[in-house]
Amino acid sequence: MDPLRELGRTLFFLGALLVLIGAVLYFGAKLPFRLGRLPGDIVHRGEHTTFYFPIVTCLLLSIGLSLLLWLFSHFRR
Repeated sequence: MDPLRELGRTLFFLGALLVLIGAVLYFGAKLPFRLGRLPGDIVHRGEHTTFYFPIVTCLLLSIGLSLLLWLFSHFRR
């Protein structure tokens, strides 16, 4: 395959991914769930400190990105 065509294809998919991420961030407040505030995320509020660890959000993002990258590599073959 022509290297310039391959570069164009890759840039097209990266641009589409950026548009999708931007749309999720822009319309994030209107989604039925709030990333970073899902049930199972750990929040400990002390007297002078707050500890926050979004474990469920991290797991969901990891699964989603793994699936997306697997699909991308599957269709590249």
